[in-house]
Amino acid sequence: MACAAVMVPGLLRSSVGTICAQAASLRLTSGALRHLTLTSIMKSKRKTDHLERTANVIRREVVSAAKVCGAAAESPSVKRLHLLVADKDFSFKAGQWVDFFIPGVSVVGGFSICSSPRLLKQERMIELAVKYANHPPALWIHNQCTLDSEVAVRVGGEFFFDPQPADASRNLVLIAGGVGINPLLSILRHAADLHRNRVNKGSGYEVGTIKLFYSAKNTSELLFKQNILDLVNEFPEKIACSLHVTKQTTQISAELQPYITEGRITEKEIRDHISKETLFYICGPPPMTDFFSKQLENSHVPKEHICFEKWW
Repeated sequence: MACAAVMVPGLLRSSVGTICAQAASLRLTSGALRHLTLTSIMKSKRKTDHLERTANVIRREVVSAAKVCGAAAESPSVKRLHLLVADKDFSFKAGQWVDFFIPGVSVVGGFSICSSPRLLKQERMIELAVKYANHPPALWIHNQCTLDSEVAVRVGGEFFFDPQPADASRNLVLIAGGVGINPLLSILRHAADLHRNRVNKGSGYEVGTIKLFYSAKNTSELLFKQNILDLVNEFPEKIACSLHVTKQTTQISAELQPYITEGRITEKEIRDHISKETLFYICGPPPMTDFFSKQLENSHVPKEHICFEKWW
């Protein structure tokens, strides 16, 4: 479940009900947060644990209380959470993850945020999507987490898209495998927010074109597909997607059919989008990220234009 960011360039929300407003009063004392953090770090000893794997990755110092204010099945194996984070010092960049501290669970989770920074700014909420696994944080989320469950979160990660208004316009190619869609959806949503802002105000960062390549086992495991298609339909001149399924056994719906390709994402599809103005963001299983990052390097894409994160 943990991730490791490897290379970075220089550089719609769902309704969750009135319970989110009621959760705004949540507070954890600094002593409780410090105890939760230190206890979890001391007990996370396995080499495969998120904290060890990301020990050298940049994190924010702020550990913030959060309350679950929405939960739903995103797919047969993935549960989506909305968390209210009232702490005004909590912020993140599109593509980053959180250390996920659960009272009573010694192992710390690591989950990418899939919502945009705008949702946090407007409603103090973040969204996560967690795949079922035999790992204590994931098991807790799937089997024990309920509305009003209290946790704590801390932002980390060097894999993000955070352009400033005066930065040069860039095209984005987003390559996702499985739950690797999570940070890339955050980036996609953030880019859409930036484009809306520029259209409405006539100023701000100018977003280039965005192409999402997303592969999963079948259409039921293509997460957030309606959210993705909504953005494609809202900004057809800016955003396009190619959804791949590798083990589809049922008929594909008429709505999805135009966007679906059966089979893996190919090297040629990615190579066709190479340009000096394009940044590539890749997130998925290690073999996938290794393959595409190597192919891009072999095609003479500058290393600073290739950003990838591996998920285990």
